[in-house]
Amino acid sequence: MFLGTSLKAATCAAALLLATATAATAAPAPAPSASAIPGATAAAVTLRYDDSRAGGWEAAVAAGVASWNANVSNVRLVKAAPGARAEILIVATTGWPQATLGPVRPGRQVRVELGAQAVTDGYDKTRIAAHELGHSLGLPDTKPGPCTQLMSGSSAGTACTNAVPDATERSRVQYAYANGLAAAVPADGRLLIDAP
Repeated sequence: MFLGTSLKAATCAAALLLATATAATAAPAPAPSASAIPGATAAAVTLRYDDSRAGGWEAAVAAGVASWNANVSNVRLVKAAPGARAEILIVATTGWPQATLGPVRPGRQVRVELGAQAVTDGYDKTRIAAHELGHSLGLPDTKPGPCTQLMSGSSAGTACTNAVPDATERSRVQYAYANGLAAAVPADGRLLIDAP
C-alpha cells in the first residue's frame, strides 16, 4: 500500500512539474485590446470634411463640427487639407438642406448640402450644419421633436438655435463608431431632405 501511494504521489509530482515547465516556456498571452480594458477606449475614427464649396457657411460648419467633437469621443471630425479627399463633402445650395445618411466610414464619401432656403425661412445656420453632420454620422430625423433634440430639425421651429446633440443622439453616434474601424454598422445611403 505504501509503495502504491508513493508511486501515485511521484506520478502527480512529475505531471505538475511538466505542466509548470510547459507554462513557463509558452509564449506570453497577447495584451488585451483597449476595448477589453475597463475604462479604456479604442482610438477615435477620424473623418475629414471639405467645406471649400460651402460659401457663406464656413463659420456654421466650424461650430457644428466643434459641437460634435465636444460631445462624442469615438469619432473626430477634422477639416481636410486643400485638395485631399474627404469623407464628408459640404456644399452650399439654394434649396433645402439635405444629406446622405451615414454612418460614413473612412474611404467612403457622403454629401451634405446646406440649403439657403432654410436660412431665408428663419432657421439657424449653426443648427442646420450640426443637424446635417448628424445625418453623416448615422442619425435619421426625429420629426416632430423638441428643440432639445438636434435631429428634430425644422420641426422644432425657427426660434430653436440648439446645435448640441442630446444624450440619445450622442449615444447612437458613439455606438455607430464603437471599436474604431471594426464597427460593422454600414452606411444607410438614403438622401434626407430637411424641409418642413
